[in-house]
Amino acid sequence: MTSRISRSQRIAGSIAVAALLATGLTTLTSGSAGATPTKATIGAQALTLSSGQHASLLRAASTTVAATANTLGLGSKEKLVVRDVIKDADGTTHTRYERTYEGLPVLGGDLVVHTAKSGTVSGVTKATKAAIKVATTTAAVKPAAAQQKALSAAKSAGADKASAGKTPRKVVWAAAGKPTLAYETVIGGFQDDGTPNELHVVTDAATGKKLSQWQAIKTGTGNSEYSGKVTLTTTKSGSQFQLSDGDRGGHKTYNLNHGTSGKGTLYTDADDTWGDGKASNDQTAAVDAHYGAAETWDFYKNVLKRNGIAGDGVASYSRVHYGDSYVNAFWDDSCFCMTYGDGAGNADPLTAIDVAGHEMSHGLTAATAKLDYTGESGGLNEATSDIFGTAVEFYADNATDPGDYLIGEKIDINGDGSPLRYMDKPSKDGGSADYWSAGVGNLDVHYSSGVANHFFYLLSEGSGKKTINGVNYDSPTSDGSTVTGIGRDKAVQIWYKALTTYMTSTTNYAAARTATLKAAGDLYGADSAEYKAVGAAWTGLNVK
Repeated sequence: MTSRISRSQRIAGSIAVAALLATGLTTLTSGSAGATPTKATIGAQALTLSSGQHASLLRAASTTVAATANTLGLGSKEKLVVRDVIKDADGTTHTRYERTYEGLPVLGGDLVVHTAKSGTVSGVTKATKAAIKVATTTAAVKPAAAQQKALSAAKSAGADKASAGKTPRKVVWAAAGKPTLAYETVIGGFQDDGTPNELHVVTDAATGKKLSQWQAIKTGTGNSEYSGKVTLTTTKSGSQFQLSDGDRGGHKTYNLNHGTSGKGTLYTDADDTWGDGKASNDQTAAVDAHYGAAETWDFYKNVLKRNGIAGDGVASYSRVHYGDSYVNAFWDDSCFCMTYGDGAGNADPLTAIDVAGHEMSHGLTAATAKLDYTGESGGLNEATSDIFGTAVEFYADNATDPGDYLIGEKIDINGDGSPLRYMDKPSKDGGSADYWSAGVGNLDVHYSSGVANHFFYLLSEGSGKKTINGVNYDSPTSDGSTVTGIGRDKAVQIWYKALTTYMTSTTNYAAARTATLKAAGDLYGADSAEYKAVGAAWTGLNVK
């Protein structure tokens, strides 16, 4: 998935499984960057897995999916498909599965099996509590009718040149209420601002009624525009240097030269000095993008103990100079890549550090909880990218772009020097929610994200007034309560563990409270100040 940075005015396991997973990885490292859990709970931290170790865990889990399904008491028509495995320092594994029913994908049927080193299944986190069952897998509605419904939905959303590239696929829709036989149709083309379109529309296979829709494209030595003079890792090929980072999975940066498709041309340079700090030099945006990708990779590795976005050591790639005066940036899971526009008048490329961290973190969410990009789960998806984008900016410790709790403050997307979003009081952007309410899931995901962004600020820094790196903040609570922060480093660790082990595709704000409390308990203890602060922060946001 991709996170879309948008203009504020527009968007307002089984025992057998455990036995296999608990062996053969005794050389892994553990630890945290900046926030050390209590000695009693340090085992709850994720280990850094090499690409080979990660692949080995996936293979082991895949050989025992039938036994795992039996252990969980799933129906005879259901099967599990392994999607990811995370292993903690104490040997606990968290194996994430998708489900099928009579061979059909079950959307909203994902689950995570938590297995102790001993082989005991200690818990299961499910996206739905409903039993997966439908009366028939024979559709009354024809695929063409579902496709037409999806095309109409895309056109209503402002899509340009909307087209259905593939025949609608039959699925079981289990993300909301009783499981239903449905069609999923993917509509291509472009959105109204020039962003590529990948609108997923789910329609009832018995009645043709639209059940849900979400957008899969989410809008997120060199002389950079935003970060000053920076060091880049490049690769020499013949007499030329390439923007290819061999130290970080081979991440490459390409020039689209204002095109809107393909990879573009890999950046090369004769003297390995890139850009001049001005947007008019086409290398400058590439410097910012390449640097931001490197800082994000290093943050994942050194702070989160994660080997790349998907945990497999494989790099994404970046494309700069997308379109003409395109005021956005986006992550696209289908290419596993990030794309940046040049802003209004092609004068302000959207390549700042927090944007790069934001976009790559949409990929992280897609590889882990896969939060649905709609309703409250969509807000949590967007906020996760804001949270890690902010954390990357602090991690980079760049004097030209110091860390702050403002989103997109460098790219001037509003044209008046104001940030795109504020974490201490999200409503300052004119549309984001400060607190949870029953209708928050009806907001655009870039506005419903405000609740989780506010949670992260409160957990990190606490309520009230504070000045950090020269920026003044004043964060309120819904009930006037005082929240004492535990520090950003600990808040990052709690959010990451909650995302990767306790959140699923359908997690809403109430479930996010449960997930972060579980994560804080794992890392710091259920009687710890950190655990209590998580509860206090959510309560201060009316999430109870």
